[in-house]
Amino acid sequence: MQNSNTIARQTPTNTPQHIAHGLGSLTTVFVNLYFIKADDGSWTLVDTGLPLQAWRVRAAAEAQFGQGARPSSIILTHGHFDHAGNALALAESWDVPIYAHRLEMPYLTGKSDYPPQDPTVGGALAQMSRVFPVSGYDFKNRVQALPDDGTVPGLPEWVYLHTPGHTAGHISLFRERDRVLITGDALATVNQESLVTLTTLKRELRCPPAPLTTDWDAAQASINRLAALQPSVIAAGHGLPIDETAAARLERFARNFTPPAHGRYVNQAAQTDETGVVRLPPPVSDPVPKIIAGATLAVGAGLLVAQLRKGRSGNGRRGKMRRGKERRR
Repeated sequence: MQNSNTIARQTPTNTPQHIAHGLGSLTTVFVNLYFIKADDGSWTLVDTGLPLQAWRVRAAAEAQFGQGARPSSIILTHGHFDHAGNALALAESWDVPIYAHRLEMPYLTGKSDYPPQDPTVGGALAQMSRVFPVSGYDFKNRVQALPDDGTVPGLPEWVYLHTPGHTAGHISLFRERDRVLITGDALATVNQESLVTLTTLKRELRCPPAPLTTDWDAAQASINRLAALQPSVIAAGHGLPIDETAAARLERFARNFTPPAHGRYVNQAAQTDETGVVRLPPPVSDPVPKIIAGATLAVGAGLLVAQLRKGRSGNGRRGKMRRGKERRR
C-alpha cells in the first residue's frame, strides 16, 4: 500500500493520477472522476466532472489508454452537475451506455429536478452553492439502471453499494481484493466549509457536501456502512485520496459523525421515490438574501443621494455664474 505522501496532489493535468492498481483519477476544477481498468484491458469511467470538460476527460483517457480509447461504460455515483456534467457528451462521442442507481434515474431521464440546495448550513461551499444548478438531466436511452444485485457492468472485481443521503440514488464502489473504495459524495476528504482548505486540500474526512445533502440520517447510515468495509484506500469525489490508516480514520469519523447544526434538511429529509421528489421540508430562514438586498438598496440609495447632491451643487454653481453675469451687465 502506498503512503499518503506518495499519492500525487491534484494538479491541472490531462494525465490521470495513479491511486491504486488499475485506478487513476482526474480532477476537473474541484471534483474528481475515476478511470478503472479491468484485468482484460477494458476500462470504465466513474463520474464525468464539471460541464464543458469533456475534452479534458477524452485527453486523459487517451493519455492513459491510447489514441481513440473508449470505455465499456460510464458509471455515475449520482447525477449532480459536477459529477454528470459531461456524461451525455462523452457517452455520445464514445457510443457507450451510462449506468446509475434506479433511484437516481428520475433525475437523469427528465422526470424530476433535484431538491433545492440548502445554503443555510453555512460555510464556503454553502455560499457558493447559491449559484449551483439543481436541475436534472435527460440522457434518454443512453442511461440505464444498474443491476439490483450490486454488480458493476464491465468490472467483475468491483461491486457498488447503495449509499443514499447526499442523493437518493447515490452509490459508492468497492473492490474487495485490496479494499479500495470510491465514495463519490457519500463523504469528502477535504473540508469544503473552509476556503483555506479548499485551496490547500489538506486531507481529512468530512461530511458529504452539506448544501446538497438532503437526508442526513441516510447519510450517516451510509458512512457507517462504508466504515464497516475497512477500506485501505478512500477515493472521494472531492479532495485528495487517503490510504494511510484509512480504515481507522473512517471508523473514527463514522463514530463521531454529526450533521450540520442547522439547515433545511437537518431535521426533516426530502422525500423522494422512483418518480423523483415527492415532498420537501419548508425552507428555513436565510438572512443572506436580505443582507444582499439591503446592501444593494443601501448602495443604490447612496448613489442616488450622491447624484442629487451633484445636481444641487451643479445648479448652485450655475446660479452663481448667472448672477455674476447679471452684475457685470
